[in-house]
Amino acid sequence: MKTCGEYLVELLVQYDVENIFGIPGVHTVELYRGIENSGLRHYTPRHEQGAGFMADGYARTSGKPGVCFIITGPGLTNITTAMAQAYGDSIPMLVISAVNATHSLGQGRGFLHELPDQQALMSQVSAFSHTVLTVDELPSILARAFAVFDGARPRPVHIELPLDVIVQSAEHMPEVKSVARVSPPTPSESGLSAAVESLNAANRIVLCVGGGAKKNPHAVRTLAENLDAVVVPTVNARGVLLPDHPLLVPASPSLPAIRDLIEGADVVLALGTEIGRTDYDFYDSGEFKIPGTLIRVDIDPEQLYRNQAPDIALVGDASSTAKLLADRIVTGMDRDGAARAAQTRTVAFESLSPAMSEHVKLLDRIRDALPDALLVGDSSQQVYAGALYFAAQTPGSWFNSATGYGTLGYALPAAIGAKIAAPGRPVVCLVGDGGLQFSIAELASARDAGTPIILLVWNNSGYGEIKAFMLERSIPTAGVDLFTPDFMKLADAYGIHAEVLGSINEIEEVLGEAAKRNLPSLIQMNEAELIPDPRTA
Repeated sequence: MKTCGEYLVELLVQYDVENIFGIPGVHTVELYRGIENSGLRHYTPRHEQGAGFMADGYARTSGKPGVCFIITGPGLTNITTAMAQAYGDSIPMLVISAVNATHSLGQGRGFLHELPDQQALMSQVSAFSHTVLTVDELPSILARAFAVFDGARPRPVHIELPLDVIVQSAEHMPEVKSVARVSPPTPSESGLSAAVESLNAANRIVLCVGGGAKKNPHAVRTLAENLDAVVVPTVNARGVLLPDHPLLVPASPSLPAIRDLIEGADVVLALGTEIGRTDYDFYDSGEFKIPGTLIRVDIDPEQLYRNQAPDIALVGDASSTAKLLADRIVTGMDRDGAARAAQTRTVAFESLSPAMSEHVKLLDRIRDALPDALLVGDSSQQVYAGALYFAAQTPGSWFNSATGYGTLGYALPAAIGAKIAAPGRPVVCLVGDGGLQFSIAELASARDAGTPIILLVWNNSGYGEIKAFMLERSIPTAGVDLFTPDFMKLADAYGIHAEVLGSINEIEEVLGEAAKRNLPSLIQMNEAELIPDPRTA
């Protein structure tokens, strides 16, 4: 008899799902019944939060939703943080879990893994959460999930199957041969015309580009060049222009120089960016302003009116809208874009602290040493510096957890997911010693998955970024100085290569050698030796 769990696997294959992340448990084993002959590959982390972060890194790199099989109760509470990070960064993730049998839901009788209302909990970190009550619901519920991933603002979706539903017969369900997919919306003709008219009449244009526009960097570049507009990408959009493009300002609008640039624009075109606080007002000063005409393009109509109300609002996919606009713009007008961008880049970089500027220079060297690499970051000092100023090589080649939800422990499992999605590209995990200890057990997952990632561990024996924050405010530094394990011995225990970087000037050679290995590499960088005074951060 074909069960509901087996039928679910058949449907996932039709949606081009190739990988599953999860830890089997007694409540989910029936989901695994159909995997063996399906062609799906299963990856087992050491913690369900790791499963979510792996799915996140996989989704950002592949462009496909990361799919997780998660047990009832503690499995879901463990993955909640990863879902919240994906929710904040608009990452498609499908979390499929078990839940207690239908007759026991909401009873509070002490069943294994029981929560009062599991669906209500998951609804806080997902586009929607749904309890499947019969096998007949599965096709429509999965169609709804992939409609979110394909045609709306992509965010996690949670689907739970009660234990008695997972084993229901699916013999009566029709054979799955194909599924219908949706396309993202495009703006109205009237909205496009209004935007084009405003842009053609402008003298100083700034493009604020978010992650929603990174799918079509060619369209963004063409639009910027046609408009002679300065381009300011958010962290999730870095790489939409090459690092040496004359119109690029790869810096945070939280810096005064970028704010001056935006405030001096007569038109700001915001493409696929929520204009969120962690990108535009990281220090929470409340001083970010757009006094000129604001044109916003977003796939989410509600988001168009959050943070900054637009003068012209276009509901649609940012990447396709960029192309539609580029095709209609009057070209050849000199708006002094390259000169304005060059001046802003100079002032912005000079405003960084000495330590931050050294971190940015190191990131540049990592990028140049491995031009095809994916740089996956945690909430660490290096990554915070890059959030302020760093030019990624290509779209999606630089992502991290330092903005949005801002979790720790992200980089290692997310790097594993990225390597699964792009096995032919080097993957560099940028993590601090404190953040690494959140998820260090996933080194074993990297071995299991056969993913030779490169870990660059910034070691300052604690939570250095928080310590610097406390010192700046004359707060006693309690709780931030940590015992740091011997990472060399830990790496040996996990059977991976490890070494300590003796000098910044060794970084290119060390990375080049690491990229040739078939096993993960851990490279420890000691802050006390490389940047002696962390208080300058």
